[in-house]
Amino acid sequence: MILPNVKDVVSIILTMKMMILCCVITVKSAGIMGLSQLDFEDLRGYAIMIKVLFICHGNICRSPMAQYVFEDMVKKQGMGYLFEIDSAATSREEIGNGVHHGTRRKLAEMGIPCGDHRARQVTKADYKFYDYLLIMDANNRRNLMRIIGSDPDNKVHGLLDFSRRPRDIADPWYTGNFDVTYEDIAEGCTDFLQHVMK
Repeated sequence: MILPNVKDVVSIILTMKMMILCCVITVKSAGIMGLSQLDFEDLRGYAIMIKVLFICHGNICRSPMAQYVFEDMVKKQGMGYLFEIDSAATSREEIGNGVHHGTRRKLAEMGIPCGDHRARQVTKADYKFYDYLLIMDANNRRNLMRIIGSDPDNKVHGLLDFSRRPRDIADPWYTGNFDVTYEDIAEGCTDFLQHVMK
């Protein structure tokens, strides 16, 4: 399966905008009122989106941190509307629980908004829907594969697989070190975004 990259998506959107602009000019010159006020920002809902799901064990520490870090990152670069971003767990241990206070505290410290995400378990349907399923460590991969069965479209990757030094991201639930986890996640999100923009 060939996944769209950001440059291709932007090119498609610009082409769509130019086509609609021509239509608007034609309509306006014909004296039809109202359509000349078309706001191109309204077209964002029709963009081809890159769908990303971050996955960890419980979906209260690492994966929601990655979700909000990446959302903030693409939003600040003016590309938020090109992505659909969420997170999920491989286990059912924390289903329905909110984001861990350590993750919330670290995101607040970095000036990154944290929403009201509630832990949920990843499903086979998620594999079909998302373009990238980004796990935090080898255990996540094993547990994820038990749920989805296989990865025929090569959608499953470690978040830090895109970095210069691929490695697992430690679970701060056990280490208590949300600073190191944040640094690894920020590195992974930065390098992943560079990957999809190639």
